[in-house]
Amino acid sequence: MGRKILSGLKKDWQLWAMILPALAYIIIFCYVPMYGIQLAFRKYDFSKGLTGGDWVGFKYFIQYFESPMFWTTLRNTFVISFFTLVCGFPAPILLALVVNSLRQKKLRRVVQTAVYMPYFISTVVMVAILQILLSPSTGVVSNLLKSLHIIPQSINLLGTPSAFVPVYVLSGIWQSAGWNSIIFIAALASVDGQLYDAAKVDGANRWQQVIHVELPAIVPTIVILLIMNMGRVLSVGFEKVFLMQNDLNLSVSEVISTYVFNIGVQSGQFSFGSAVGLFNTVINFAFLMIANMVSKKAADISLM
Repeated sequence: MGRKILSGLKKDWQLWAMILPALAYIIIFCYVPMYGIQLAFRKYDFSKGLTGGDWVGFKYFIQYFESPMFWTTLRNTFVISFFTLVCGFPAPILLALVVNSLRQKKLRRVVQTAVYMPYFISTVVMVAILQILLSPSTGVVSNLLKSLHIIPQSINLLGTPSAFVPVYVLSGIWQSAGWNSIIFIAALASVDGQLYDAAKVDGANRWQQVIHVELPAIVPTIVILLIMNMGRVLSVGFEKVFLMQNDLNLSVSEVISTYVFNIGVQSGQFSFGSAVGLFNTVINFAFLMIANMVSKKAADISLM
């Protein structure tokens, strides 16, 4: 066994050398920090260090479950994640189908460049743009919606709790749909042209070609990415939520990640914050395994 492994490493050493930086990154920044998980089960003491505190078991987990913020943060995180997944996951698929249907190469390149560009805008700049566009007094988008009587004249989109989730989800789709469509466009590019010819001979129109040729070709890619997204179902991005958060929308914008920051870093309750963060990770892992199991039984497609 050991000789086979060494033989494989020697034979494909160029490939292993290529993935070595990625492996080093994962080991250093993903696996090594797992040593600090024990902080969630210890009472942290500055004088004794990370592992010198008294062992308290599940004390901080129980404290979080019994706190009034448990259901609030869990509900807010799930609602934002649910609508991000339901609305945001199909968007790059539809965009990839639209881009693939463009026959003029120049037009396709222009469209691809236009939809990719928002992804390279930093989160801080993105939220600043939202604050400018959705300002209740001078915002172009908010004033347009008010003039069309879509929203009330007195509403503040960034300060109204009911508007927080739609603004978060729609801005996320605008920013990331183009970039996320790359993998679907690549999958569509690998579709055999003879399948299109056969569909045309059978009298299939463009819509029928999408249904019977293109979608079946990218189903494995869709399923794999859906499983991976299920593993992040409660990992709502901290930066964007934190920057969009204010006193007016706090009731719907306080998610697990921002709560961990507020209670763990700002309040100095490191053990409690670690316990909440670990709980979030365990739930995400459970969703990932369930989604992978269902996919394997239903479509014989899985990550492992």
